[in-house]
Amino acid sequence: MEIKTVQISPADRMTGLPAQFFAGLVRKANAQAAKGRDVINLGQGNPDRPTPPHIVEALQEAAPNPMYHRYPPFSGYPFLKQAVAQRYKEDYGVDLDPEKEVAILFGGKTGLIEISQCLLNPGDVCLVPDPGYPDYWSGVALAGGTMELMPLKADNSFLPDYSAIAPAVADKAKLMFINYPNNPTGATAGPEFYKQTVEFAAKHGVVVASDFAYGAIGFDGKQPVSFLQTPGAKEVGVEFYTLSKTYNMAGWRVGFALGNPEIISLINLIQDHYYCSLFGGIQAAAAAALTGSQQCVTELASVYESRRNALFGAMAEIGWQAAKPSGSFFCWLPVPKGHTSSSFSDLVLERADVVLAPGVGFGTHGEGYVRLGLLAPEERLQEAIHRIGKLNLFG
Repeated sequence: MEIKTVQISPADRMTGLPAQFFAGLVRKANAQAAKGRDVINLGQGNPDRPTPPHIVEALQEAAPNPMYHRYPPFSGYPFLKQAVAQRYKEDYGVDLDPEKEVAILFGGKTGLIEISQCLLNPGDVCLVPDPGYPDYWSGVALAGGTMELMPLKADNSFLPDYSAIAPAVADKAKLMFINYPNNPTGATAGPEFYKQTVEFAAKHGVVVASDFAYGAIGFDGKQPVSFLQTPGAKEVGVEFYTLSKTYNMAGWRVGFALGNPEIISLINLIQDHYYCSLFGGIQAAAAAALTGSQQCVTELASVYESRRNALFGAMAEIGWQAAKPSGSFFCWLPVPKGHTSSSFSDLVLERADVVLAPGVGFGTHGEGYVRLGLLAPEERLQEAIHRIGKLNLFG
């Protein structure tokens, strides 16, 4: 009997997903490298340094433990929740109930997508920063929600202007994403902004999702502020934290949702249907990262600050003017006159073998900028800028 191929009809949620802009960026970069070119890829957000040895050793010690070869508790081991609560207490003075106010995630990205599925029904409104991390859009799309954009502009220090949001839109919104230190702009937020955020959320009944992925990376002697340090923050939202950037553990996939116990319960519930939590050995290593010496974190932030300064020194030599980032490992740089973010990015890839991320990939208000990651040694960052300088596009 002849077996006919089944016609595959994707669910509507699959066809409604936003395009993966950065998959195209990677393809372009790989195509250039395949020609034998020396490509300097500064367009992605993948940490370039290894995980500190004491964390790797903790995994090596934990992996043979037969207890970790069984299914872990669905919501994760208590010792890891206690470790993140301890770290938040020491770093930010924030008290967290490890059992009710901490959820373990398969990386921060997972939680940022799950929260939309937990809170949004089809048609519900979510406030999203523009420019912003594109996976916020993915979660909203999977939930069938509707996005209302909050422009982030240089003249407002790349913070959303809550007074510019129409009251009717604010009252309809159920969820709002904020992210400081910011991807892609490198901006940071202070206590006054978070106070305004809590007040806005309470007034309009909006849940706040604070993406604190770059919380350990602040410059010029200033530690980034956590949303949860603000009085009333737990009443209106949660914060997402990840070990990816703080400890160079991007491939380990360990993150947390922290704060409002009702939302934490919903995240744990949806994960009960998706996962059986992380491998216990990874949880043990993550706990070691959080409770051990934080010297590696301090040194990492110093490395990024030194790279930032070296980069901007080279930029000054070619006449490329931009504001220095105050946090994260990203630089948000204006494109030269006569170019869009995409045309400039394509030009520097084709003629200078440097990969930059076009700002438009982060939203319509990202047009006119490119994002550069401080994810290469100082010498390579300087070389990238000098290559771009030879195109004579500035000054």
